[in-house]
Amino acid sequence: MPAPSLHVVVTSTRPGRKGPAVAAWVLDQVRAHGHFTPRLVDLAEVALPAYDEPHHPRLKKYEHAHTRAWSETVLAADALVLVTPEYNFAMPPALLNALDYLSHEWAYLPVGFVSYGGVSAGTRSVQMTKAVVTSLKMMPVPEAVAVPFFSQHLDAEGRFDPGEVQAKAAAGMLDELGRWTGALAALRAGQRAVQPG
Repeated sequence: MPAPSLHVVVTSTRPGRKGPAVAAWVLDQVRAHGHFTPRLVDLAEVALPAYDEPHHPRLKKYEHAHTRAWSETVLAADALVLVTPEYNFAMPPALLNALDYLSHEWAYLPVGFVSYGGVSAGTRSVQMTKAVVTSLKMMPVPEAVAVPFFSQHLDAEGRFDPGEVQAKAAAGMLDELGRWTGALAALRAGQRAVQPG
């Protein structure tokens, strides 16, 4: 039986962002953990425009190719890790936009968070995002990685390594994601069977 697919999502899209470096570290933690097959999903590459579908996403009457492609990407996931900074006490706008595009596709996905920032470590972004994802029937796990003053953990080549404490936190988060992925597998399979309206 293949390992469940865990999508590591880079949520910041601004020029000069450090999300890809943080996500590269997360991918290393996922590979070392061994329970999941990781896949990198970068919202800058997904490049969704500001929400532009004329129909409510619950109807799945998608008119644009970018929406259909995003739907397929999300449906392929068994679990998510959102790699997120904090913008003005809130989530990155690209993340909210990406969440708003879909409805059925998100349901019963367990989701973990790796946040990074200054003194608050991006935690207010996570709190805001949890309120949104639960409305989409996703299961945010309490275990998380929160990295304060993250720039201190970037080397001269831009590689990110926050150390052993955060690696242990990542392992705990992935353990819990593994439990929820197994528990929600049947419900997730049912969502994949939902046909467009």
